[in-house]
Amino acid sequence: MAFDGTEGDAITLAAGAVMTARFRTNYPNHVRARFFGRDLLLQILNQSGCKGIRMYFAQDSNNVLELVIVGADANENDMCDLIGDVSCACPNRCGTKNNLNGL
Repeated sequence: MAFDGTEGDAITLAAGAVMTARFRTNYPNHVRARFFGRDLLLQILNQSGCKGIRMYFAQDSNNVLELVIVGADANENDMCDLIGDVSCACPNRCGTKNNLNGL
């Protein structure tokens, strides 16, 4: 198979709320979310041949949940010239309360 850039789908707020609540219940002391700025995401997406972004679950040196992001090409291969890993964590930088962050 090959990536064509249409992978993934939108879900409802209600479905997302159920999924994020389940995570918070199962992992109450973990980071709830990570934020990457538009500039980095566009740099990754604008690489020649990039069809989307792959997100790897990771842990930093303090064992805090992180995401490492990288572009992926049509052949489903990682494009390792530009890798993102410095993001803002929620809690601390979550925005206002909503059904996804559960604040």
